[in-house]
Amino acid sequence: MLGSLDNEVIFKKAFTDKIVFEHFVKDVLGLDIEIGKIETEKKFSPPIGYVDFEIDVFAETVDKRVAVELQRAQYDYNFDRFMHYLHMLIAEQQKSAKKYKVTQTVYMIVVMTLPYKFNDLTGEAVQEEVIITKFSSKNLQGKEIDIYAHQMTTLNPNHPHPDTPQRVRDWLDLIYQSIHSPERPSINLQNLGIKRAADLIDYEKLTPKELADAKNKEQGEVVKSIYKLEATRDVARKLLDLAVSMDIIIQSTGLTIDQIEKLKEEYISR
Repeated sequence: MLGSLDNEVIFKKAFTDKIVFEHFVKDVLGLDIEIGKIETEKKFSPPIGYVDFEIDVFAETVDKRVAVELQRAQYDYNFDRFMHYLHMLIAEQQKSAKKYKVTQTVYMIVVMTLPYKFNDLTGEAVQEEVIITKFSSKNLQGKEIDIYAHQMTTLNPNHPHPDTPQRVRDWLDLIYQSIHSPERPSINLQNLGIKRAADLIDYEKLTPKELADAKNKEQGEVVKSIYKLEATRDVARKLLDLAVSMDIIIQSTGLTIDQIEKLKEEYISR
């Protein structure tokens, strides 16, 4: 039985292992790297920009040319947040106004464990398994010019696509199966990184402390989700008071029609 990678303790248990981390990066990003120190809950002092952010899992290569950051996302699906993180990891390298050279390439991988709750600029719902965001430079003839290699890759196993490469599919399956079928996971144990990760998060091999920490974290996430839902419901109530259309309330809160109709019934019965 696997521990759930939806749990922060289990997630960090797997991805702070150098073998797992390096295999994961190679399979997802196509990079052969040798990782130095792996840090969790990394923060920068003084804070960069106006947001004092924290990184789940952060590592640099031994030669200091590549920084890779893993961010688990469960409840906050605001892509602006992750784009901010990426920009700040780049900006952190510019220690003074006299030094603008960015010596490290920053790769950010965001692992999402629930379906997306946002639309693209055309208003279409986003349902992609892998999204790659890059800094693209082109000349007037449309030819791409490689200047920056910084990249954010977003993974979401809830939206499977037949064209996803097998090496990436292996990790998406591990994430999904650990959450939805932990007792009988269907994963590729021929992939050495997957085998190593599965062994690390084997429920029977977790220490009593790890089990207790995972349980406490799970309870904390439940409480957080309840507070988040209640805050969202408050926003919906205020929009109902303003007689805002149903479509706008859905887009603004992410609530379903049934949830909003229930709020309307509560509003009428007051």
